[in-house]
Amino acid sequence: MCGFRLYRAAYAKQQATRPQTIGYALVDSLVGLLAWILDKFAEWTDTEDSPFKTISMDRVLDEVTLYWLTRTGASAARIYYERHGGVNTLDSELRVDVPSVISIYPRDIEKCPRAWAQERYRQIVRWEAPETGGHFPSLEAPEYFVRDLQEGLAAVLAASGRWW
Repeated sequence: MCGFRLYRAAYAKQQATRPQTIGYALVDSLVGLLAWILDKFAEWTDTEDSPFKTISMDRVLDEVTLYWLTRTGASAARIYYERHGGVNTLDSELRVDVPSVISIYPRDIEKCPRAWAQERYRQIVRWEAPETGGHFPSLEAPEYFVRDLQEGLAAVLAASGRWW
């Protein structure tokens, strides 16, 4: 994770410190928006050379179209500002005491050892480490992702003693 933050997280620093700057660019230029999003797909999917090996070009264009038509490039950038020192900084002492499920995909951009996760999430009822997948598992491995969600929800409901 250190290598990622040092060498591949400039987008997060930009959005965390100047979200409106990149936000205006993302809603003003379709080519700029496409380049911005395609860069993330290329970098964060579980492939070595092309995101289109796991995500179809049509699906990538669908994602870009959603951002473009809804003009949400600027608002999507603001979460980084809010998370990284803005108005809603996450409390480092926060503890989560409800049943939790964690899936760590091998090519995701943020990963942590289970021991670290257990310091915050006090009741991990399911921990998964799939063999494939990146930051976009619902697009890269949709069948696995749906099964993971279903089994995770079942584990949470079983641990909480509730079946709605």
